[in-house]
Amino acid sequence: MDQNLLRSYISTVYELPAESGVLRVSLDGEITKDPTTLPALLQSQFGIITAYNPRSMLLPRKVNDLRHQVLRDLLVLGCYRVEACVGLDDEPDGTWREPAWIVHGIERDEAIYFGRTFRQNSIVYCREARPELIVTDPTCDEIGRTYLGNWRIRQ
Repeated sequence: MDQNLLRSYISTVYELPAESGVLRVSLDGEITKDPTTLPALLQSQFGIITAYNPRSMLLPRKVNDLRHQVLRDLLVLGCYRVEACVGLDDEPDGTWREPAWIVHGIERDEAIYFGRTFRQNSIVYCREARPELIVTDPTCDEIGRTYLGNWRIRQ
């Protein structure tokens, strides 16, 4: 995977729904010595998946919205609890925002499958308080290649 793209993905800030409100996190944190100090959501198993802009190709908003709704419907039909979240560029001049779904309890292989089906470069997957950026597009890297991250709580 291109190193600039990888850095961009690792530093993306995700706004996730949590019991206490919106939880802002990224994957570029320090190793957590005690994962039980992290918010409960980050200790659970989930995937972050979007259908927007396949293979980084900008699509019209209507097309993106339709694709994203189809992804949600398929996930719900699979009996997953799905909540809206967003990934964004947190730089002062950053304008990029992309809607995504946090999919609670999804298995890693199935999350990869959804990312690949919707032609995403990668997905985020979390298990046991450890986030991974996983390649889902063979034009970026080998499918399933993992870049381990660490949660960083953002303000």
